[in-house]
This record gives sequence, structure tokens and C-alpha cells, in this order.
Amino acid sequence: MAASVALTLAACDAQNSEKSTKESNESVTQQTQSGDPYLWLEEVEGDKALEWARTQNTVSLARLEGDPRYEDIRAAAEKIRTASDRIPYGQIIGDEVRNFWQDDTHVRGIWRRTSLESYQSESPQWEVILDLDALAETEGENWVWKGASCLAPDNRHCMVNLSRGGADAVVSREFDAQSGRFVEDGFYLAEEKQSVSWIDADRLFVASPHAGGSKNTSGYARTVRIWQRGSDLADAETLFSSAETDAFTFPVVIHRPEGTELFISRAPDFFHETLYHVGSDNKLTELALPDDANFQGLFKGRVIALLRSEWTVGDVMAPAGAVVSLPLDDLLKDTASSMTIIAKPTDSMAIEGVQIGRDAIYVALLDQVRGRLAKAQPTAEGWTLTDADLPKTGNVSIVSGSGFTNTLLVNFERFLEPDTLYLIDETTAKPIKAMPARFDASAYEVAQHFATSDDGTNVPYFLIRAKDAAMDGSTPTILYGYGGFEISLTPNYLSPLAIEWLKQGGAYAVANIRGGGEFGPRWHKAALNENRPRAYEDFASVARDLIDQGLTSAPHLGIYGGSNGGLLTGATMVRNPELFGAVVSAVPLLDMLRYHKLLAGASWIGEYGDPDIPAERAWIETYSPYQNVSKDVTYPPVFFTTSTRDDRVHPGHARKMAAKMMQQGHEVLYYENIEGGHAGAANLKQGAMRDALIVTWFLQELKDAD
Repeated sequence: MAASVALTLAACDAQNSEKSTKESNESVTQQTQSGDPYLWLEEVEGDKALEWARTQNTVSLARLEGDPRYEDIRAAAEKIRTASDRIPYGQIIGDEVRNFWQDDTHVRGIWRRTSLESYQSESPQWEVILDLDALAETEGENWVWKGASCLAPDNRHCMVNLSRGGADAVVSREFDAQSGRFVEDGFYLAEEKQSVSWIDADRLFVASPHAGGSKNTSGYARTVRIWQRGSDLADAETLFSSAETDAFTFPVVIHRPEGTELFISRAPDFFHETLYHVGSDNKLTELALPDDANFQGLFKGRVIALLRSEWTVGDVMAPAGAVVSLPLDDLLKDTASSMTIIAKPTDSMAIEGVQIGRDAIYVALLDQVRGRLAKAQPTAEGWTLTDADLPKTGNVSIVSGSGFTNTLLVNFERFLEPDTLYLIDETTAKPIKAMPARFDASAYEVAQHFATSDDGTNVPYFLIRAKDAAMDGSTPTILYGYGGFEISLTPNYLSPLAIEWLKQGGAYAVANIRGGGEFGPRWHKAALNENRPRAYEDFASVARDLIDQGLTSAPHLGIYGGSNGGLLTGATMVRNPELFGAVVSAVPLLDMLRYHKLLAGASWIGEYGDPDIPAERAWIETYSPYQNVSKDVTYPPVFFTTSTRDDRVHPGHARKMAAKMMQQGHEVLYYENIEGGHAGAANLKQGAMRDALIVTWFLQELKDAD
């Protein structure tokens, strides 16, 4: 649970930038020991740093927005992003469905509901629960929706999470979903990185730094408390305090027809956690699970877990990547005594998600990066798996389900086939909504290829191109990748950015490199820590394969990635500059010898290693882009994008790298959204602008080069 929750939550807010900047004086690198001349760019809201960013924005926007193609691309991307005929994905709650919706009228968005019956119709009758545009105007705040935590099963009592400008830090306010109003004198938590779950109508399970709580080095709350209505949070009973060096501590409440159970998850890093059960007397009991098992929830008194390593209980051996079931009562003892396997992957498979229903468990799988959905039901002999009646060779994702129903919503899509939403009940899988195509895909084709990496590993990638694309090396091509945190890149319907790129005559490739989750834990572990360069070798091997097959050539090949993917493109640029004609590094990590001192960075030590440990610093130094970029090497033109309000990956990474490369004489463009958070955009229109900036950049560098 630690990794999956932490990826959706964030690490630390911009208030910690001052602390991080002070810590920068204690540099762990030879470079910073001798003085990093760009350290001042780590001051997120510093006047000098913001002036520098605005100056760069003036340059980049003049160049890109001044391109005659830009406005048409932006308008087309905005039309897709704000289209009223998008699928309104929702959460099933009893006999109703709730949805958060944004369009060109509701730029910030509305939270709304309809009946499950109406939801299945072509034109559902929606009732607005909360209008975020109206709220922002009334309160004079730049509110961005960050979801709501509600008390199951009726979900009337909610804590609504609101972010200023898209930051991960949120204000949490009690909201009555039945009346559509914030509760007067209700539960309230000021802006912070925090996590809240309902125990019952009068008690919250809270992890927050407020009122006597504290933060860890990553900016997350360390203390977990039970907060009683009508009392001060400062007086709430503290059940657990984690170590300052731990990555995360989360309160977990599971409501099911059988009852309510409380747990506390303590995660020293992204991929390990210790789970504590909270007894009726608030006594904590550690569950006897492997520390790298991913807790999925409860099913009729049994713990459901996804294993990251092989585990044997009694005479049952479960491989890494398997979903297993164990009695909760047994796990509250010193050792587990019995285990059953629900689902286990083959070498070509990975388990992408688990949804626990009332009487069945649904497992989303990947097989050669193609999605499936299986329904698991308990029997006297174990578990039976039945595939849901869904199309093949696409991406399957579970949208909504709960422990109070056997009904769930599941999405299916392919690169060139838009989304179809299925309602799955105990016997059928019924398509209920389909998104119209956003472009004519008949002229394009998708193929899966395999490149050979430096160590002989076959690395799959998908290529989307025009059927009549010239095979003379002239096709401008974008190669997209991520390669980290066990996140899989699957055959999703193409984004507005990719669609507009294809319409401009380009090809688009998606690399399933090691570090991701496409083949389960082993694929991820293969590029952890000292093996991180394998991800970059894999990415370069895909680039070479694209060139070798004759589709494109180095001057026409660009690479694009965001966050860890921004590190991927930055590192690959430094390692293999000869392979590319252009690079986009979005909201990136780049100074890997200081990443752990900036905002959420310390929480990622399990992925990258600890630069404060000499042996680990040694391998990080070999690829860290900021330390390895050189004035004596010719690099392809690079476009860095980031966000001032990103309180997860510090904007200083992109700022410093851009400034350093500019000083070295390289061709660099830089754009910083003053809002947007880690997503890089605070609303749909900003997202369309980002799409257009990147597509225009690639056109100028990869297509106009002829």
C-alpha cells in the first residue's frame, strides 16, 4: 500500500524549500562543496529565482506561441481536453454515481452525482454537489480539486481536499454531501501534506503535522491520531509516531459489510512497509507480512496482499507478483500459518491492480503489456479465476468498485481506439459508455516491437505511425518513456499531445523499459539503485531500434518524459547525445546528488539510493545529469518544463540544469508554469497549452530541421 498511496499523494509542500535551501550548504557532492553557482535557483519563491524563471518564460513563449502552428495545436488540444462528450468516470456509491467534471465552462470543475440507472443512459441527469469555480470566486482562492475522503457506505460525511494552484499540500474541510454544504464548525485542517480517513461520523483517523504533529524528512506527517468531533486535534490520542527518516505513515480504515478495521502503515521507503492493526483498545499489533508485501485490503476476515518477493507459508510457495489471501487472525500472531494464492503471474505477466468487492476479488493483469481482467471467487479448494468478457490486446483499468457491492466500472482502450466504459456485475460485462474518436485513426497503425538492450534483455515498445510512413529515416518521431517506481506504460488511447503530433506527420513510440512494472516486481527491481543505468540503456536501445528499422534518424528523433521520466530523458541525453535531435524533460529530477534534500526527495531513496552513503553516491554520480553535463560535448536542443507550485519534485532541478547548460553554451529552452503542481497544469486549458508548447518545440527541432 505504501507505494501505491504515496504515488497519488505527494511529498512535501513549498514551505520546506527554505529548509532545503539551508541544508544545501551541507552539500554531499564535490561540486557543491566547491560552490554550486546555481543554488539560489532552489529558492522556490525567491524574487531572484522567479525573475529568472519569468525571463525564460518570455523567451520560450515568444518562440513557441509565435509559431504559426501553435494556436491551431493548442485549440485542438483544448477541444479534446474540454470536450463535453468525454466519459464522465465516476465512483459507484450504493445506487448512485459521483463524478468530478471539468470542461470549458467549469474550468476548475464541479463535483456531481446521478443515479446508477441514469448514469447508464446517454444523457444522465446530474445534480451538482459542489461547484469549485463558484467556491474559488467566492473565497478568492485558486482552488484545485484533490478529491474527497468520505465515510462508507453512504458517503455523506466527507473531507474535501483543496489545493492552492495544484500543489500537493491540501486544505481539508468537512463537507455534507447530502446538503451540498461545508459543515459549520466541522472538522478542518489547514494547508499541509496530510491524510484523513473516517472511522465513523464523529471520529477521524488523521496523519497531519498540525497541532503537535510533526513531519519526516520527506515532508510527510509522522504522527497518526484519532480525532473526536468537538475536540482539539492537539488533544487527540496519538497512536503511532514513525521515525523521522521514514518515507510515509498513513492511517488506513477499511469499511466492509463485516465491520470496520483500522490499520497504520509505516513505510521506510516506497517499497517496504510495516502494517499495524489497531485493536478495540487502540493497541497496535504488527501483521506478520513480508515487509515488501503490498497490502490491498480485507475480504471476509482475510488479508489480501500483493507480493513483491517469493514467500512460503507452510507448504504453499507464492512467487513474486502473486496476489495471496491469509486469515487476519493468523497474521496478528507472530507468524502466518496458512496462505492461499488468488492469482500468480507468468514470466510475461504482471498484476496491475486489485479491487476487492463484496463477494469477489477482481484482478487486472498485463500479459505482454496487454490488459486482462479476472474475477476471483473463493471455493473450498481455493480460488477460481474467470476472465471478464472484455476485448483483447488493449488496456484494462478498474475505475470504481467497493467492498459493499459486486458491481464495478472498468475501462478498456487501445492506442487508436478510444475508451469504452463497462459496467460489470455478477454475471455480465456491459458497455455503457464510449468516447468518440478524437481523430481519424484509419491512416495509422500500431505495432509492438522488441529492442535488444546492452545486456541482451528484450525490451518491448509500441510504435504508432502512419501506414505509409517513409522508411528513409526522415519521419519525425517522439519516443516516450518513464521506467521507474514499478509504473507500467500501457496501450492507453493517445493523449491530445500524441494525437496532434501524429496529425503533424510524426510517429510516436512508447518504451516499456526496466524500472517499470510491465513484467512485475522483477522488471522494476532490475533497474533499482546501482542498476538504474539499465533503464537508460533500455531506452537508448529502443532509440537505436527505431533508427535501425529505417523509420527515423538521430536528427528526427526526440525523447520525452516527465518526473522520473524527465530524469530518464535528461540522463539519456547526457549519456547518448548522438542519438537524438531534441529532448523534452518535464517536471524532472536532475540533480541526483541533492534530490534527497529537496521536497519529497528523501522518500525516493528506496528507488535511487542515498547520496549521503559513499558507496551509493558513487553509482548515482555516474548518471546524475546535473553533474555529468559538459561544456565540451554537443547535446541536442533541450526543452525543460516545470511548475513553481510543484511541491513534489522541486523546480530547482529544471531551473539549475537549464541555467547550467545555458552557461555552457548549449541550446536550451525553459518554461515554468507558475501554477500547476507536479502535473504541470492546474486546469484543462493549461494542459492544452502545455501540449501545444511541447508539440511545437518538437516540430521546430525534428521536422523543420530539414
